[in-house]
Amino acid sequence: MTPSPAPSYYRATATRYEPFTPLQGRADARVAIIGGGYAGLHTALGLAERGVRDVVLLEREQIGFGASGRNGGFVFGGYSLGEQTLLDQRGEARAQALFKLTTNAVERIRQQVARYAIPCDAVDQGVIWANWFRDPAVLRVRQELLARHYGVEWDWLPQEELRERIRSKRYFDGLYEHNALHLHPLNFAIGLAGAAAAQGVRIHEHTDVWKLQRDGTRWRIETAQGAVHADQVVLACGGYLAGLRRQVDRAILPIATYVMVTEPLGDRLAECLHTQSAIYDTRFAFDYYRPLPDTRLLWGGRISIRDRSPGAVQALLMHDLLRVFPQLKGTRVDYAWSGLMSYARHQMPQIGSSGDGLWWAQAFGGHGLAPTCAAGDLLASAITEGDDRWKEFADYGLARTYRPFGYLGAQATYWWQQGRDWFKTRLEG
Repeated sequence: MTPSPAPSYYRATATRYEPFTPLQGRADARVAIIGGGYAGLHTALGLAERGVRDVVLLEREQIGFGASGRNGGFVFGGYSLGEQTLLDQRGEARAQALFKLTTNAVERIRQQVARYAIPCDAVDQGVIWANWFRDPAVLRVRQELLARHYGVEWDWLPQEELRERIRSKRYFDGLYEHNALHLHPLNFAIGLAGAAAAQGVRIHEHTDVWKLQRDGTRWRIETAQGAVHADQVVLACGGYLAGLRRQVDRAILPIATYVMVTEPLGDRLAECLHTQSAIYDTRFAFDYYRPLPDTRLLWGGRISIRDRSPGAVQALLMHDLLRVFPQLKGTRVDYAWSGLMSYARHQMPQIGSSGDGLWWAQAFGGHGLAPTCAAGDLLASAITEGDDRWKEFADYGLARTYRPFGYLGAQATYWWQQGRDWFKTRLEG
């Protein structure tokens, strides 16, 4: 799959910055990071904040080119793997430790936005989980699970209150997550890059790494117009595979998701939303959306092995939007795009090391902002201080995804779950 060439709303409204020049000639570093998305940027900034400024970050395209600059902009705790499954697999103590990494990361992101004055339109108004179905059991079960085993309280939103906030008859009850926010993800990435560069990290955009090899006791990274020698290397390429380590790349399924942004709605936005919270629903194949500062509505959803054209994305998502907000019929869509997220078979991040100075951080699909922040902090702490907390993820290793057959399995699972959602909706009437 190739990424869509269409510009996103985020790219069209990106913070202007002086582009980082491509690598030219030879360079030497203590740490080299390959990938200019959140995982790489958080690692670079975490190293700089710990006093390690001899860091080089290499990005094939532009900062935030991949999923980090294309996603819905939700910042909340958790992983793609559900909380109950995490509890079943790891037991209460370890599940709590893993989950807390992400809730702490939400607070760290708040602090980064404030500390570095990142202009990313952060809206700290929580997230609403709206029930698509009449049966409230799914809400009650999750609310109790989070409170009892993770110490996290989500507020109950009865139907009347939910429909006051979200002007749609599509939803019934809901839950409100306080410790969550939403923001302009590309501008946040650009802000992280600027903060890291200001502390001495050398960032190079439009630098395609084509070879990584051991060179004595160090690593040699070859690019089109230069090379870097480094003591340690971090691979943080997400769904846009670098082709540098087969074991790392084959553990990922790059899966597409779709996003669109409407025209400015003005007063019409209030016909739909009386909240600044971000919203997603209780289906497996859920919609997610949020109001933007210029009265536009950002709408995302679906996952697929197909990277569709902007026109196809718009048609699919407008159909989904009108099921929730029929009052927006006739609304113009100004931007529609897709992007590749990285998923692992076990639905957890892959954070690890080969023990010889090579590290990796990937598979954040679905909940990327908080887990990538946690991963960057863990790797920076491991590299500078020998901190071994990253080993909490050791059980979620580089499980092979068996592409292309893995794509078929992922798509079949999605269609099956989508069918279950449809059947339950029909049964409820």
